[in-house]
This record gives sequence, structure tokens and C-alpha cells, in this order.
Amino acid sequence: WRTVLTLAYQSLGVVYGDLSISPLYVFRSTFGEGIGHSNTNEEIFGVLSLVFWPVTLVPLVKYVFIVLKADDNGEGGTFALYSLLCRHAKVNSLPNCQLADEELSEYKKDSCGGGGSGVSSDRGFAFRLKSTLEKRKVLQKILLILALIGTCMVIGDGVITPALSVFSAISGFELSMSKENHAYVEVPVACIILVGLFALQHYGTHRIGFLFAPIVIIWLFCISAIGLYNIFFWNPQIYRALCPIYALRFIRKTQTGGWMALSGVLLSITGSEAMFA
Repeated sequence: WRTVLTLAYQSLGVVYGDLSISPLYVFRSTFGEGIGHSNTNEEIFGVLSLVFWPVTLVPLVKYVFIVLKADDNGEGGTFALYSLLCRHAKVNSLPNCQLADEELSEYKKDSCGGGGSGVSSDRGFAFRLKSTLEKRKVLQKILLILALIGTCMVIGDGVITPALSVFSAISGFELSMSKENHAYVEVPVACIILVGLFALQHYGTHRIGFLFAPIVIIWLFCISAIGLYNIFFWNPQIYRALCPIYALRFIRKTQTGGWMALSGVLLSITGSEAMFA
């Protein structure tokens, strides 16, 4: 239990800070495409519904209940799954029955490469899929390309998300300075913070997690308290946005502007792949 609690505490600083910050600047920037407001607040309900349901379906339903169950002996990520496939089927160009794999006791695997009484004894869907992948070189290359693309997407998200989050945070200076000085403050300060954050990476994920976990906990507590206050003080009817019908109405009403806003809404689920990786 101590190990589980420690890992949960570290994950707050590594993963869930990203998940909790992303929807905030997305909600604000979604209205930047000329989408107006009406007296019924349907546009606000629609955008909030568009943000709420992807966050619910992708990180919660997809990753927590489905993807996190697909691991390689506790290792996650695209390459981990590709390595798992390579050990159960001959889908790579390198030997997949290596002595180093057999000597690792934590591998819960009856046979190497699917021989003997292992996977190949099952004549179901898994065996047919394994046989198809082993026979067709084209499918093996496609599988490798998909693994590389998936990894590149995770790396790309790992680069662009901190930049967006830090720049969005620095944008708060707009309230305390003149518009002429924004360009002289926002970009340099954001660059300094980003260089400092990436300079800390070589200390390891576990140390970074311990460093940022208390910051994220305070952040989540504060933003939750402010959110509850705003709900009860300004608009207690905002719970209606949980109905997906408002998202459909928003797309139907705004048409092209609503479809353009979907590209920004997609950024609200950045960080969910870090749960798996």
C-alpha cells in the first residue's frame, strides 16, 4: 500500500497536472473564432459539453478502463505494446526469442514466440491474427510504422503541451500591464520557465513527480473551490451542459465556426496518453 500511495502521489505531479490544466485554456480559446453569445447561454453550454465529454470518454473510459489493462509486464506506451507483440509473434526483423527475454522472471509468459502450449494452441481469433501478421510482411511494416507514429505523437505532445500551458499561464500578465509591453514580457518569461523545466528532466521522473505533486494538489484544490463558488454564485444551471444535446446544438448553430472550434477542443484531452506511457 505504501508503494501504491507513493506512485499515486508522484502521478499527480507528472500526469494529472496536465489533464487538469488543458481544459481551462481550451474553453477560453474556443470562442476566438468569432462565435458570439446569446441570452440563453447555449454557446457556453455547448462548448462546455464539447470539453466535458471528450475528457470523460477518452481519459476515463478509454484509458482508465481499457488501455491501462494493455501493458507489457507493467510497462506502458506504444513501444511497450510493440515489444509485447514481437515476443508473442514473429512480426519484427530482429530475433524475438532472445536469451535475455527468457531469463527475465517477471515476464508472465509460457513460451517464447508463441510456440509449444502457448498462444498457438488456441485456434481462436488471437491465433488467426498472429498467423496473418507473421505471413504478411506488409502488415508487419504497417505495424512498425504505426508504432513509430504513435511514439512521435506522444513526443510531439510532450513538447507542445508545456509550451501551451506555460504561455497560457504567463498570459495572466495581461491584467497587470499595458498591451504594448505584452510582447516584451510574455514570450521571454515563457521561454525562461520552459528552459528551467526541461533542465530539471534529467533528475528523473520520480523526483519531478515529488517536486510538482504538492503544487498540483494546491492547484486542484484552489481551482475546484473557485469553480464551485462560481457555479453557485453565477450560474447554478451550468449542470445542464453535461447533456450532450447542447454540443450537437452548438455544432448545428455555429456550423463552420463550431467545426473549427473542435480542433481546439481536442487539446483538452492532451496529457491522457501520459497515463499510459
